[in-house]
Amino acid sequence: MSLPKIDETYFTNFLVDLLNIPSPTGFASAAIDFVEKELSKYKQLKLSRTRKGALVAKWEVKSDLPPVALTAHADTLGAVVKEIKGNGRLRLSRIGGIQWPTVETEGVWVFTSKGEKIRGSVLIDVASGHIHSGADLPRDDKHLEVRLDALTTSETETRALGINIGDCVAFDTRTEVTNGFIRSRFLDDKACVANLVAAIKSMVESGQSPARSVYFHISNYEEVGHGAAAGIPDEVAELVTVDMAVVGPGQESDEFHATLCIKDSGGPYHEGLNKKMRGIAEKHGIPYKTDVYPFYGSDGEAFWRAGGDVALALIGPGIDASHNYERAHMDGLNATTNWIMAYLLER
Repeated sequence: MSLPKIDETYFTNFLVDLLNIPSPTGFASAAIDFVEKELSKYKQLKLSRTRKGALVAKWEVKSDLPPVALTAHADTLGAVVKEIKGNGRLRLSRIGGIQWPTVETEGVWVFTSKGEKIRGSVLIDVASGHIHSGADLPRDDKHLEVRLDALTTSETETRALGINIGDCVAFDTRTEVTNGFIRSRFLDDKACVANLVAAIKSMVESGQSPARSVYFHISNYEEVGHGAAAGIPDEVAELVTVDMAVVGPGQESDEFHATLCIKDSGGPYHEGLNKKMRGIAEKHGIPYKTDVYPFYGSDGEAFWRAGGDVALALIGPGIDASHNYERAHMDGLNATTNWIMAYLLER
């Protein structure tokens, strides 16, 4: 059976739209709403939310086989306001593993608890070269601050804007599509959410259905380690996590293939399901690699640690410069979408 054709234009447009929705962990409801609205177009899916706020879409079919599940996450790195300084500027507390040097001079939005948003930018607190002569200070929680684009030079004036401790701070993504590449912050893991949604669209439009019932779990707390710890039904026998593959020195993964992760910092994945995923890729001519990730954890492992009794595998497109200014290529993204569809069609 041939795989359904991928609508690359749809994939790209959906991904760009999703990337442009701020969704740091703890503040991802708008991104979840966007994915839910898109999936509500397909009558084959029964949609629900977990109490935690994750989206679950069930595609039920008649089968004598137990259901499977796939998960990807819509939450991203970000920050919250930790302190309002005496000069009116903000000190931040990171959400997830964002690397401070990579966001210096980046634009941000501060989302107040009253629903307003205020523009600003991240700067070192000795930013003026004509005063500090490029002082060599570490880029860390203590020395980086948000300069607000508002009339404030004091804590009192900043508080009067409606900003309070704990307000969400979202970094600009700088998304650009060029020459087959997509460059953006937070391709981890919105690219893989797009993989799942594009696979569903292609299968529905081609008239094909999964070989067994499947749950699609879009989590919202992955970047802090417990996204899919809840929300995967007990009846699920296999769980395939779809998340970025690590690209860089010493890694096998690249931007032009999908990757099957054999082991990460949480340990090895399920040998039997890994073997199955390799066989599916080879059967359908899907370009893939295998790899080991040194500093990495997944939503699937979160489910395992919470007591989930499933076979677990991890696949995803190669993404360069993870937790930095990331980049992916359509070859690797298409390979991942095809792998998802091939898995769903396999008994």
